[in-house]
Amino acid sequence: MKPTSSNEIRQAFLDFFYEVRHEIVPSAPLPNFGNPTLLFTNAGMNQFVDLFLGKEKRPYSRATTSQKCMRVQGKHNDLENVGPSPRHHTFFEMLGNFSFGDYFKQDAIRFAYDFLTKVCGIDPNRLWYTVHTSDDDAERIWVQEVGVPAERVLRMGDKTNFWMMGDIGPCGPTSEIHYDWGPAFCDCGEPDCGVLLDNGCGRWLEVWNLVFMQFNQDEQGNRTPLPKPGVDTGMGLERLTAVMQNAPSNYDTDLFTLALDKVQQLLGDSHEQRTANYVGYRVIGDHGRAATFMIADGVRPGNTGASYVLRMVIRRAARFGRKIGFTQPFLADVAQVFIEQMGEAYPELRARQEHIKHTLTQEEERFARTLDAGLAQLNQIMALLEQQNRTEIDGQTAFDLYATHGLPLEITRDVVQEQGYTVDEKGFAAAREAHAIASGSGAFGQYATGDNVYGRLLNQLHQTEQLEEGVEYDPYSGSTLESEILGLIINDQITDSAGRGDKVQVVTAATCFYIEAGGEVSDTGWIRTPSGEMRVDDTQQPVRGLIVHIGEIIKGGLQTGQLAHLQVDDRRRRDIRRNHTATHILHQELRTHLGTHVTQAGSLVAPDRLRFDFSHGQGVDRETLSRIETAINEAVLADYAVTIAYMGQKEAIAAGAMALFGEKYGDIVRTVQIGAEQQPRYSFELCGGLHVGHTGDIGLFRFVSEGAVSAGVRRVEAVTGHGAQQLVAERLNLLDRLSHTLNTPIPALEQRLESLITENRSLQKEIERLQREQAKGQLERLLSQVQQVAGVNLLTTEVQVASVDNLREMADWFRDKVGSGVIVLGAVIEARPQFIAAVTEDLIPRGLKAGDLIREVARVVGGGGGGRPNLAQAGGKDASKMGEALAIVPGLILAAIKQL
Repeated sequence: MKPTSSNEIRQAFLDFFYEVRHEIVPSAPLPNFGNPTLLFTNAGMNQFVDLFLGKEKRPYSRATTSQKCMRVQGKHNDLENVGPSPRHHTFFEMLGNFSFGDYFKQDAIRFAYDFLTKVCGIDPNRLWYTVHTSDDDAERIWVQEVGVPAERVLRMGDKTNFWMMGDIGPCGPTSEIHYDWGPAFCDCGEPDCGVLLDNGCGRWLEVWNLVFMQFNQDEQGNRTPLPKPGVDTGMGLERLTAVMQNAPSNYDTDLFTLALDKVQQLLGDSHEQRTANYVGYRVIGDHGRAATFMIADGVRPGNTGASYVLRMVIRRAARFGRKIGFTQPFLADVAQVFIEQMGEAYPELRARQEHIKHTLTQEEERFARTLDAGLAQLNQIMALLEQQNRTEIDGQTAFDLYATHGLPLEITRDVVQEQGYTVDEKGFAAAREAHAIASGSGAFGQYATGDNVYGRLLNQLHQTEQLEEGVEYDPYSGSTLESEILGLIINDQITDSAGRGDKVQVVTAATCFYIEAGGEVSDTGWIRTPSGEMRVDDTQQPVRGLIVHIGEIIKGGLQTGQLAHLQVDDRRRRDIRRNHTATHILHQELRTHLGTHVTQAGSLVAPDRLRFDFSHGQGVDRETLSRIETAINEAVLADYAVTIAYMGQKEAIAAGAMALFGEKYGDIVRTVQIGAEQQPRYSFELCGGLHVGHTGDIGLFRFVSEGAVSAGVRRVEAVTGHGAQQLVAERLNLLDRLSHTLNTPIPALEQRLESLITENRSLQKEIERLQREQAKGQLERLLSQVQQVAGVNLLTTEVQVASVDNLREMADWFRDKVGSGVIVLGAVIEARPQFIAAVTEDLIPRGLKAGDLIREVARVVGGGGGGRPNLAQAGGKDASKMGEALAIVPGLILAAIKQL
């Protein structure tokens, strides 16, 4: 029975290739952590690049996947077509089968034909095929071995039939399979309408692309043969589902109809209204699905990189939602449809559904607060363009709309295009980059690329066969190890020896030092040989397969070829272990007390403290934090066993293991279970870090701080073990000192301090009252010094007051007493000159303004200030010139009145 629903089609594809000895590999995460040139995974082969290049080995040579993909970047950017187009999406699923030096063109072509015609039951008369102009083998296989008519196999050039992942990487000729919807769907009007025209005609649908990986292209455009040729095929599930369900628009397949039905239900739209607003419906369906999967894979809304893309698609969907009638957040309801529909194929959707919906609603609400103001500003800009007879918004203005009002470029572009305007997108990118540089970061982060000393050393060690697959890495078996020194680096130069005082990077054949990963800091320690000793301050893996110990030679010297004794600082490592296991307990208790929407958003595991960032929309109050801390210490005292086990990634996830955002996992994963001996177990996570054997080894857990990191992300810091012991000792000693100083028993300290604070507040109020009375008395006495300048009552003098507030009150009293006049007072407050100037309302039309007067007065003492025409304040630096500054006031009044 042929598959018909999208879930059945996906599973049928994976089952078909499993039957022909392909490993079913889980989808890689959407954020493309392993490739700095791509923000997101945009093809099924992304996670297999190193396999094609021969840099990585896996226990299989055939694989099949249903890969989550995003195309919103560079040449693979479908964003502008989403909505108007029936086939374009930001997020899509790429069905693929892969051969890593196993089968090649013959089997790839046969597998594709058999799946489409035999499993899916597609009429062969509907299918057409293309091959590269130079690919005689592919054409022969299609015609002579598969048996398709020769006239249905077309030769085409590089534009359509040579595939590259990006500007660099694996590439090769392709063979495409196209579906013919029939003459009724032709919209090009050409008499010879056909695949060869490649004109986007709606009659022809490219269904499957078979890429024959033969080359690797470097940054200079040079192509070299791959160690073993392979196969990479890609078929969009959306397109195949459209064919199987006879739906020329992908949005009319079951991949979207349930979500669009939900939108219609929420709006209460008729069928006619839904049809009229089809672009808005499609954008919401596409962007809602994309945002759901991005959040499930650990992306959070933000201003750079993948976070910017997520924020943009949420806000673009929200803006289209507003346009078709939504007045309240709605994307969480749309997401729920996708979670229920696709949660079996992608379990992370169900596992993180509360977090997904919470993040969507929070971002919609944040955008709603600025959308009206942003659109109003954009409308003013377009009105000004019309007056100036211009049609393009400059890039700086577009960036200001984003920076100030949260309108992403893509939304600005949508709005202005509807009114016949354009945006200078290059100018926007330049403005954003300039802003990023000014604020200390690149727009999408900085990456080190190209040849470097580490790559050269690794190649050298491979060529001399000193390393076959890379440095042997085992930080789990112990803290000491004997290993040969293979390489030394000083000042980015490879060398054979290093002496005392040299800052050096040492490569050994094996290491027991932990490399910084997953928030856990690297190990430190020592490397010793008979001739010298090195202090290791850091351990890093600058390129895959090469681990360097970074530090300084503190005794004698080291040479390549020597047998070295590696010794980790074990006391420091034990503290790190305590803090790392504590973060797992903390994560569990945060989810228990705050909700399952809580997910890890970052961490630091150091010897002296731990830091944990987590998704939560509001601050955690002191009482809740105290309850969480108590629960954590209960788990510590329970002395649960901490069990480490290796298992298949799919097996671990199916068993309930929590995978952390931002981490890339292989097929075999390391799991950490806490309390596996009880039911249900306390905690179960994928983790490559170092841990204690039992929770009791942690000793004590104590929070140090809680606060905000960014919108929707909170941060707690805590200490355990030695750090907690030190903190508790410091706090207890402080209590002892306070008890002694206040002559009060510790249990009564809080009451005593409250009493002192109340008494202090009362005394402070009395002091302020006396200061006001003193200031008022001064003013009463000074009124006799009022002088006439050009018919204006003027009082200018230095006074003795305690605060600027006293100065302001004296100015108010003066205006009440005199009725019409100017007062300029100066006082030295906390060793700095301060001034106040006031002008009654009747004198302002005569040209007297307090702000103008105070500005000139402050300039004399090296300061500045300003304010309103009737009241202004200023400060300065040189109190010795107070008298000189006040002396210029009469002249300023005369000058102002004469100008008038």
